Amino acid sequence: MSQQVQDVETIFCHETGGDYLVVVQRDGKRLFRAKLGLSETSAGPRPAKFRLKDGSSEEPRQPDEFVELARRAKRIRISEQTPSEKRRELTEMFAGYQLEDKVKAVRTCRYCASAGRYSPVTTDTAVKDDNDWICRDCARQELERQLSFSGGGAVTGAAKERLEELMLEVQDLQRIVNLLQGQLDPDLTQFDTISATTDEVDPVRTDSLNLHPGLQGLLEDRFETLLPVQSLSVENGLFDGQDQLVVSATATGKTLVGEMAGLNRVLNGKGKMLFLVPLVALANQKHEDFEDEYGHLVDVSLRVGASRVTDNGNQFDPNADVIVGTYEGIDHALRTGKNLGDIGTVVIDEVHTLKEEERGHRLDGLISRLKHTTEQRAARRDDYGGAQWIYLSATVGNTEQLAEVLESTLIEFEERPVPIERHVTFADGQEKVRIENKLVKREFDTESSKGYRGQTIIFTNSRRRCHEISRKLEYSAAPYHAGLDYGRRKQVERQFGEQDLSAVVTTAALAAGVDFPASQVIFDSLAMGIEWLSVQEFHQMLGRAGRPDYHDEGKVYVLVEPDCSYHGSMEMTEDEVAFKLLKGEMESVMTHYDEDAAVEETLANIVVGGKAAKGLNNRMLGEVPTKHAIGKLLEYGFIDGFEPTPLGQVVTQHFLSPGEAFALVDGIRKEAHPYDLIADIELRDDDL
Repeated sequence: MSQQVQDVETIFCHETGGDYLVVVQRDGKRLFRAKLGLSETSAGPRPAKFRLKDGSSEEPRQPDEFVELARRAKRIRISEQTPSEKRRELTEMFAGYQLEDKVKAVRTCRYCASAGRYSPVTTDTAVKDDNDWICRDCARQELERQLSFSGGGAVTGAAKERLEELMLEVQDLQRIVNLLQGQLDPDLTQFDTISATTDEVDPVRTDSLNLHPGLQGLLEDRFETLLPVQSLSVENGLFDGQDQLVVSATATGKTLVGEMAGLNRVLNGKGKMLFLVPLVALANQKHEDFEDEYGHLVDVSLRVGASRVTDNGNQFDPNADVIVGTYEGIDHALRTGKNLGDIGTVVIDEVHTLKEEERGHRLDGLISRLKHTTEQRAARRDDYGGAQWIYLSATVGNTEQLAEVLESTLIEFEERPVPIERHVTFADGQEKVRIENKLVKREFDTESSKGYRGQTIIFTNSRRRCHEISRKLEYSAAPYHAGLDYGRRKQVERQFGEQDLSAVVTTAALAAGVDFPASQVIFDSLAMGIEWLSVQEFHQMLGRAGRPDYHDEGKVYVLVEPDCSYHGSMEMTEDEVAFKLLKGEMESVMTHYDEDAAVEETLANIVVGGKAAKGLNNRMLGEVPTKHAIGKLLEYGFIDGFEPTPLGQVVTQHFLSPGEAFALVDGIRKEAHPYDLIADIELRDDDL
């Protein structure tokens, strides 16, 4: 030890078990540890025992050797966490050897001290734990230990990184532990705030629009001026027949852009309006809205499938002035040769559906087929000049590119009517429901400055989970999904609108925009079925939180189960997905074709356009391998030249993929029971 004594830099003393743990350092590195015992003498406290420590073994040394160490040391530090009477004892001992100028009490990490390490900390760099301060490295280790007992398994990955980041930010380990136990500490759960923004746009007065008198009077009764996105659209040729892609946040008024353009053309004899949406639930609501608001001016009909009827029992009327329909409903009409008459306006709501793997190619094909149909009709009748196309979306990453390929004017308005707070917390599946109950109650008990109680939409990934959550919420709540009959869905919509429900629990049925004025959105899951949400879908759904006419702000809570996935095919875990969605940029909207999609859309284009099918393929957004697709259609026996065979007609009318078609044909030949055929097709889909 003699050489080491020559180079002593720091001696650190920390009380443990009545004695003192001594750490001797040089150049910031530990040379050795020792145990020091003091005894009271007539001259004051003096070293009585001194033992070098090596693991669990101890080597006795002469007490005077400690005194020599102390004299050689440049500095002597005593842990502040040492009890005051023990600090006084040490200080008196060093003063007895005239070493008091070297001695200073410092705050140290108690875990390090117990392990024989000298780690001075400050309140700026340390983390609080049990009313004490520990260093960041020990805090991380202690957090990891706590995480190993949370949720039935170790929390790793993005969730662990987020919790470590929060712990170092607030410098309080216990608050993070409380968060894991379901306490909703808003300073910890809040991820960010999307500020309310308003672009400066000169509002257009409704009395300056010069529309058909029936529509003009209706608008003047409802509004004095148009909202900013509506004003931008009008100033950029909305009423001059200009095709437009309108991209603006939820609740900024973009839907009225399509309504105004279409209704004005209808009333002026320039063809009917098609208002197309992706989901039956949304089509039903839009149909009812049109009936209520414009039914005295125009006839309105609903088309959501081959033979679906409206709630009052009226069959679909292709001669109606306004047809509200789903994409597939109108596409089915085209594929089966129904005459939709003179179409003057086509409004495609939620046009970002073009990027969806399952449905994007069908919307792409529908747009191409509808454009062909309306152009053919316009060529025969020159009095209304063809159709005007209005595309609407709140979530598009490549707005300029999409507007170009859709041959439309881009109307982009980046406004958020109210601010949205986004929160993230971690919980397992059962704990999530308890947190959701607390959030729903808190929100429903809060009233905005506009006099409305806070209401919640909870998004989850299955119909069964919708019912499970709604049953467990203490305040009035209801499930809402496509499996409910139309009457029940309308009842839920009415109850929510009248503030009789604190919450609705839903799957994707609401994501595309059914109009529930909610102040809070909770993500019980970040999956829809067995697929993770895209950034577009996530933003579309969180955009439901907060309405300017009802609420002062919106709240979004993302409840994340760490290291969780809902199906073996999911490559990421929910915590990884959460931060990807929260930090991610909006994906580009473009359609991509695999072989089955190319075959399906090419067949539909042949059924609708005959020899013009190649031209229909060429005008679609996605790149369709037309020659290859036609070769496959001939090989499969779906076409004969540019005419569909009877089998091809059936395949396209029922939106079948080639694999599904052959499975059905094979089953029919084998006289399989219809239920078995359906089960086989469902199993095929599950395997994809």
